[in-house]
Amino acid sequence: MTIDLTEEELELSAMVREFADTVVAPQAYEADRTHTLSMDVVAQMGELGLFGLPFPEEVGGQGGDYMALGLAIEALGRVDQSIAITLEAGVSLGAMPIFRFGDDAQRAEHLPDLLAGRALAGFGLTEPEAGSDAGATRTTARLDGDEWVIDGAKQFITNSGTPITRFVTVTAVTDVAEGRKEISTIIVPNGTAGFTVEAPYDKVGWRASDTHPLTFEGVRVPASNLVGERGAGFKNFLSILDEGRIAIAALATGAAEGCLEAAIDYAKSRTVFGAALSTRQNAQFTLARMRARVHTARLAWHHAARLRDAGKPFAEAAAIAKLAAGDAAMDNARDATQIFGGNGFMNEFAVGRHYRDSKILEIGEGTTEVQLLVIARGLGLI
Repeated sequence: MTIDLTEEELELSAMVREFADTVVAPQAYEADRTHTLSMDVVAQMGELGLFGLPFPEEVGGQGGDYMALGLAIEALGRVDQSIAITLEAGVSLGAMPIFRFGDDAQRAEHLPDLLAGRALAGFGLTEPEAGSDAGATRTTARLDGDEWVIDGAKQFITNSGTPITRFVTVTAVTDVAEGRKEISTIIVPNGTAGFTVEAPYDKVGWRASDTHPLTFEGVRVPASNLVGERGAGFKNFLSILDEGRIAIAALATGAAEGCLEAAIDYAKSRTVFGAALSTRQNAQFTLARMRARVHTARLAWHHAARLRDAGKPFAEAAAIAKLAAGDAAMDNARDATQIFGGNGFMNEFAVGRHYRDSKILEIGEGTTEVQLLVIARGLGLI
């Protein structure tokens, strides 16, 4: 399972797994029950350097890559998907757009705190009419002197309303020419007049992660808050999303493994008709299939991460990884719940939470159908 990992990568994985088991797991049920993101856990992740993993040292990062980030996210996803997605979104959607497309001033202002976990940021893309079809964006931004004036709404925005959220980078239509929308990305600091972080969602899963709808009514920010070139927002978003799919695949693999580990332990300890459940062939075959799914999902996201880190095309591999790992998480959550029987329907047990949490892995950062489109395009069918 770890044949392709270096000694340094193995050490990182072991460190984060220990942190997950000793710090994250004990608070997971209560955090889920109360819909509360533990800022103490976030702070400790920052102290471990997890938010800076794929960034170079010269900007305050750890000098790692997406393989390192994926290993950390997978380890956290085993025990608490809400914490894992907080890290994933904090890096892929919060800090990465600033690092990849921001200017020197934006990097200097925002990256030190984002990479240290002292601050979080969100990425405002999704709207009621614009999710997978990001080109349908209705939020607008117009220049008025040296300021952007932003109007519109976003939904399902992660890390947008925590006590340490500094800003949201939003996609907005900055011009329409010949029927085509020019989409740009703009930094909107939290607390800006007219920018409202609405009440959090009552979600089915990921209940301890921070997710809000956002509204913008005549929001004014400096023209210098434009991230990257004007009109390049859609293209830049797609590149960020491809990388994020690798991280989501790693999270899903961790969830699938967490379900497998819990199901094995429960099957060994549960007595049915005078013998351990693990002695029953049906249970053995179920667990074997779960193991195969974890292995396949891990190989897929490792492959995509290695391609990305080597500077090679990886969009199709990322789509395959997200598709395979999302399926593995859902299937393993269902099978683990069946192994647990009635206990699997109780939120106190991690498999019950994984059962609720894992569905979004087939939706967020590109639905299953979008991944199939990407793969079909790679086959030359589109």
